[in-house]
Amino acid sequence: MGSYRRNRRGKTVRKKEDIRRKYAAGGLLILVILTIVLGIRSCVSGRGYQVDVDASQPEIDVQLLDVNPFSRPGIESDGITGIVIHYTANPGSTAQENRDYFNGLQYSQETEASSNFIVGLEGEIIQCVPTWEVAYASNERNSDTVSIEVCHPDETGKFTEETYRSLVQLTSWLCVKFGLSEEDVIRHYDVTGKICPKYFVEDENAWEDFRTDVGRAIQKTQT
Repeated sequence: MGSYRRNRRGKTVRKKEDIRRKYAAGGLLILVILTIVLGIRSCVSGRGYQVDVDASQPEIDVQLLDVNPFSRPGIESDGITGIVIHYTANPGSTAQENRDYFNGLQYSQETEASSNFIVGLEGEIIQCVPTWEVAYASNERNSDTVSIEVCHPDETGKFTEETYRSLVQLTSWLCVKFGLSEEDVIRHYDVTGKICPKYFVEDENAWEDFRTDVGRAIQKTQT
């Protein structure tokens, strides 16, 4: 009788251990599945930014370029119908350095280039050219668009979290200002075929995510 009870208790213990192992295995399987799904989602989006902004006017440091033929011609735009996103193609450079480069073109006269806004590595925003004036940034679309030049820390062209957040807010604010939607936001690439901004050209999903974030920011302000 005693042997029977010991065997019965032993079977009960083993049964409980088997159940615990099954639950543990099931939990591990769920964790693996979630990891794979989230990993795939991350690969598909290609950005990993966490953004929660609206389309209110961001803080802008207005440092207008001197009026000159090489970076600020002083020509009035034809009316804004789009926002164009660029990248500096100069890894690690700051918004201030790029602004000063544009202003210095009146002396070096090496090229014609500028942008209405520059977003820096820490999310700072410098305005170089008024939105009602032409900037030398988007070729045949200079006369009817506002251009935003974006700084980036390395050769990939991917923006920092702070830069991306400011870019979304600035772009959405400009859309509201000019009665545009996220569909009116384009890349320099869409105008000329130039790989600019590099990260948004090489990762179409990241580009679509960006426009989605801009659209959400606009909706937050309009509701």
